[in-house]
Order: sequence, then structure tokens, then C-alpha cells
Amino acid sequence: MNNDFHIDIVLPWVDGNDPTHKAKLKAYITSDKEDTLPDVGGDARFSDMGEIRHCVASINRYAPFIRTIHIVTDGQDPQLEEYISSLFPQGYIPMNIVSHEDIFKGYEDFLPTFNSRAIETMLWRIPGLSEHFILMNDDFFITSPLNPEDFFRGDSTVCYATWYNSTMERILWSLKPIKNGHKKISFKHSMANALDILGGGSRFLYLSHTPRALRKSFFEDLFRKREDLIIRNIQHRFRHEEQFNSQELFYISELREGRCLVVSPKDKAIFLMPSKGRRHIERKIKAYGDGKGYMFGCVNSLSEAAEADRERVLEWLKDCVNRNA
Repeated sequence: MNNDFHIDIVLPWVDGNDPTHKAKLKAYITSDKEDTLPDVGGDARFSDMGEIRHCVASINRYAPFIRTIHIVTDGQDPQLEEYISSLFPQGYIPMNIVSHEDIFKGYEDFLPTFNSRAIETMLWRIPGLSEHFILMNDDFFITSPLNPEDFFRGDSTVCYATWYNSTMERILWSLKPIKNGHKKISFKHSMANALDILGGGSRFLYLSHTPRALRKSFFEDLFRKREDLIIRNIQHRFRHEEQFNSQELFYISELREGRCLVVSPKDKAIFLMPSKGRRHIERKIKAYGDGKGYMFGCVNSLSEAAEADRERVLEWLKDCVNRNA
């Protein structure tokens, strides 16, 4: 790729332990008690165990072609400069703190929001964002040296995913019991909703827990024509069953236009759930080995693990980032 082909990374982040954040969230809790529901607005949705430090460090270590890392927050700052500069004293990828006000400009009535799907819907509005960008969660990390072609190849975008039967998802959704006043809001359900917006189909892409390559102009064009889709996703301050996954909307649309390459994440990504206990953690770490062959990793809901297990995982993450220093 030529020198004019810029790629940014977008990284939404929140410190759920921040008293200001806690007070703001409490002020918007309704009679539905959203803060008690793990799939809607429970503590795990906003927890911060320092994963973002390893996430950003891994980007610098293994994806130095990235132009800028945009960290999207609600008036917070992860204070990463000192840590990242200590690891990369010769220089590191610039970090840009972006506020929710920046991306919700003109839609301020929907702020504050505590809804990741609402935030993801507006990320393309980051001032100065490159046409080609990669969305990462703060619990994602890169595990080996990457190239731009791992995300963008010619006019096509690379999507790490597997196929999932949409009829099966609808059946499973219909059978889910109502608990705490609603059916559990699942990751798959949001992807099925995106497929329905595009006219439906027999299957959708089950997106893996890996970085997701996207194009800004797609969202600019789509939401200029369909502002109703913006409102549908941002009107809920907490996760809601009618919301759709905006990345799924992008990939299915691009696939139908012949501009998306679907790549299986098998043997390319490692997924840890530390809350499952030490045996699970050690099995995953052993499977990871020296990291050869893996490209990405995700540590899900670290806050729900025992303290000793959290420390074990964080030390392992640090080692993953620094082993090729």
C-alpha cells in the first residue's frame, strides 16, 4: 500500500470506577434498574482493569503502520502517555482523546449514553478520522506483527468471522425466557437485526472478538440517506433488543457489493474468559504458547475473575506485548 493510505484505530473506553461516571449513570437509571442487568448496564459493562494499557502497547508493538489511535471517552482520560512512552522511548503512535460530544454533535439530546452500540454507531464522526479505520475494544490486543493487508486488500475489507444461520438465531431468540423483564440481549441478536435491515437472508456473519476494519465513507453515505437508523441505535441510553450491530451492517453490505473478504478466525485469535477460573486461564495460555500463528487476542470481563486470576492474566498480557521487544 502507498504512503497515502492511512489507517487509524478507534478505541472506545470508559473507567467505570470513576465517581463522576458512577454518579452520571445513577442519575439515568430508570425503574427498570438497568445497572443490575449484566447485558444492559451492569458493572461489567464499564469495568476497567487496565486492559487498555496492554491494548495500546500491543498496537505500537505489532501494528506501527497505524497513523493515530483515537480513544473515545465521556470526558475521561486513561493517562497512557507515561506508560506507553516508557515502553517506546524512541517514539509511539499519537493518541487522540475524543469526547462523546464530538461524535454526537447535533445529537446531544441523546447524551449521556452508557450504550456501546450507540457509541459505535457514531464513531465515523470522529473529527479527522481516516477513511480506513479499525475498531478495537479495550480488551482486545494484537499478538504478532501485522501488515495493513491484514485489514484492507485493494478495494476490499477483511472481516474475521464465521457464518451463522439466521433462522436458528431467530428460533433461539424466540425460545429465550424473559428474565428481569426482558429477554437477554445477545451479541448474535444485534447482528441478526443488522441483516434484517438489509432485507434479511439465510445467514449472517458471526463477528469474532478481533479488530474490525471499516470505512468511514460507507457510514457517511448510509446515515445521510437513513438517519432513522442513527436514531434507532442512539435513542437508548442502555443496550436494547431493537439495536443492530453497525459493523455487521457494514460487512454484509460490502460483501454483497463484492468488497469484503471473510477470513476464519480459527487459529488466528485467542479468547479468554478469566471468570471461568485458573484451569481455563492456564489452558488458554498453554494453547497460545509462543504466540506464533495467532494474530489477535481478547480477554473478556476480566473484572469478574478472582483477584489472583486477574493478576495472572495481566502479567501474561504484559509478557505478550513485550516478548518481541
